[in-house]
Amino acid sequence: MNLIQRAQTRVKRELALRRNYRRVRELTAEIDSAASASASAGGQPVIFFNASTRLSGLSQNAGFSLVSSLALRRAGIPVIHFVSQCGLSHCVLGTDKDHPHTPPPCAECTRTSNLIFEGAQVQPFTFQRDQALAAHLDNLLLEELLQVTWQDIPLGKLVLPSLRWVLRIHHLKDDEPTRYLAREFMLSAYYVAREFEALIEKNNPLAVVVFNGMFYPEGTARWVAQRRGLPVYSHEVGMLPLSAFFTAEEATAYPVRVDEAFQLNDEQNARLDAYLNQRTQGKFVTAGVQFWPEMRELDDDFWGRAGQFKAVVPVFTNVVFDTSQGHANVVFEHMFAWLDLVLEEIKAHPEVFFVLRAHPDEERPGKESRETVSDWVKSRNVEALPNVLFIGPRQFISSYELIAHAKFVMVYNSTVGLESSVLGKPVLCAGKARYTQIPTVFFPQSEQEYHKQLRAFLAAETVEQPDEFQRNGRRVLYSQLFRASLPFGDFLEEDGVWKGYVRLKDFKAEALDPQNSATLQVVLDGILKGKPFILDL
Repeated sequence: MNLIQRAQTRVKRELALRRNYRRVRELTAEIDSAASASASAGGQPVIFFNASTRLSGLSQNAGFSLVSSLALRRAGIPVIHFVSQCGLSHCVLGTDKDHPHTPPPCAECTRTSNLIFEGAQVQPFTFQRDQALAAHLDNLLLEELLQVTWQDIPLGKLVLPSLRWVLRIHHLKDDEPTRYLAREFMLSAYYVAREFEALIEKNNPLAVVVFNGMFYPEGTARWVAQRRGLPVYSHEVGMLPLSAFFTAEEATAYPVRVDEAFQLNDEQNARLDAYLNQRTQGKFVTAGVQFWPEMRELDDDFWGRAGQFKAVVPVFTNVVFDTSQGHANVVFEHMFAWLDLVLEEIKAHPEVFFVLRAHPDEERPGKESRETVSDWVKSRNVEALPNVLFIGPRQFISSYELIAHAKFVMVYNSTVGLESSVLGKPVLCAGKARYTQIPTVFFPQSEQEYHKQLRAFLAAETVEQPDEFQRNGRRVLYSQLFRASLPFGDFLEEDGVWKGYVRLKDFKAEALDPQNSATLQVVLDGILKGKPFILDL
């Protein structure tokens, strides 16, 4: 991006931020003037905290949080925003992975907070270093740091997902830059814990709402609130554009519960089929990002090579540093341990054509992984094997065509495993996924059982999928898409500047009333009454 383009983008960002500021002021004025705004004066507040979802502008998750907080205020429920004002030595989004000592952009973040939270009740916090903890952490090795519990707070455990995400790797290096970030994150987490504890003690909140719940600032607040027995709700982007997923559990695990009585009717089946038709053409957006600018069919060279083998088995991988992986690693220690086992069977079955597919997010600009499947392939000399085709993250070849011609499908915890099951293909899953809660795929519960199942599938002439897997798969996928992904499109739209960032639409405060929005009815019932965050659709 040249200088002129950067200047134009900066102007557009400023205009979007100012527009959001104006809309917040207008809505706040309407809310404050309404009689309902004082209906619960002095009642228990709901605390919101989302320091890890934006620095400037309004990200989707910041937008979901903002709209939900405005709806609560409209309903007469006091809201307190716990807001960082230089409150973290190093935050998650503000950390430069190549230059970890670089201070975060606190001035820009604070300015954005002041604009977004105009007229709201805000509890700011400003970082103070605890010297006793700093002395305790000094000179510890990385493994020792990650085991630290200080005043009963598991600081090492709380910062680990953030370290992996910021550094874009699973296997952290025990070097000084990594240890530095670990220490600073832990000192910040400890300060957040103290400040959030004091906030709870002073205000006796009804509930706490946090972004993600895995990044260390919000994860620490969640830990503090849960220790005190408070309900904590976390949110992430849903599976549809401009949709949010809220849960009382861990949002990055997407624990959508599917009622045994829920079965799809004809209208719901048609709706799901229409979605799958778009998906198989690559026409979908996740968290504001379109991963597939095109989707190419498999060419004659592929089929000429595949025709030399008895069967085709696609293997779909994930991004190893993603916060979802902490939930997935229950059978294998991590995804690469699974791939090492898969490689053994690739070598043992030269009659099978394995198509190893890297996730497109491995090379997303600005979020490039430092520990990739591509690197694993090179380190193991996988492409030298005649029965392996490696498809890199920037090769936009149709996964769905691979699935259609597969003997069976192998995944770690990718969503494509659920889609494969829905499309009628047997799936062997290696990691706990958002769809393994009920029988949708083959999911052995130990590494030994997995290895046994894989060998049996490879040796079998054909692999049959139980009928219930496809039926359950449709129930789960529909629930995740249309019941648990709460649409916020009535309130938010893409800002046209940054992918994944939004602006407030023009709407009156009345639109925030639950009777006028099925989404906000679900959100308020969930936060205030503990009901499931599920639309009845």
